[in-house]
Amino acid sequence: MPSANDIRKGNVITYNGEPHLVLESQHRTPGNLRAFVQAKLRNIRSGSSSVVRFGSTDSIEFLMTESKPYELSYTDRDGYHFMCPETFEDLVLSEEFIGDAKFFITEGGTVNLLFVEGAPVQLDLPSAVELEVTDAPEAIRGDTSGAAQKTVYTSTGLAVRTPLFIKNGDRIKVGTEDKTYLGRV
Repeated sequence: MPSANDIRKGNVITYNGEPHLVLESQHRTPGNLRAFVQAKLRNIRSGSSSVVRFGSTDSIEFLMTESKPYELSYTDRDGYHFMCPETFEDLVLSEEFIGDAKFFITEGGTVNLLFVEGAPVQLDLPSAVELEVTDAPEAIRGDTSGAAQKTVYTSTGLAVRTPLFIKNGDRIKVGTEDKTYLGRV
């Protein structure tokens, strides 16, 4: 059986009889004490998170996971409809499941879904996405001292701080981790 040293971010393990997704994992060896693995876990069923310490030799049960690419077809009152490009199966995910990822997904955009025992548990976004600017106020003349910025809104409703030269219709690259402007496309 695998030990706690094998725990990595993105693994799904059984902890207290429930499936948990590993959000973070650190192996620690303090001074005179025994080594341990500290992991931040999220319960897949309830959504609650906790920080847990495992002895480095504790046995851990890993669950089988599968990651598949899915393409956003459309959204409606039922939720977000995704299609698998390989099997053409339709999958509907609720807005609660999608969360803040809704600001980075556009129709036709591809995301990876993590499945545990046949059920989707996590949506993996790329590190950066391209979005279209739909609302950009005009720059104020003379506001050029230092790194002047303005707030623009994308087609998905995301507010992003950008340089003054960004206009309506421009496509910009946005980091999904911290919602920052990375450049114009």
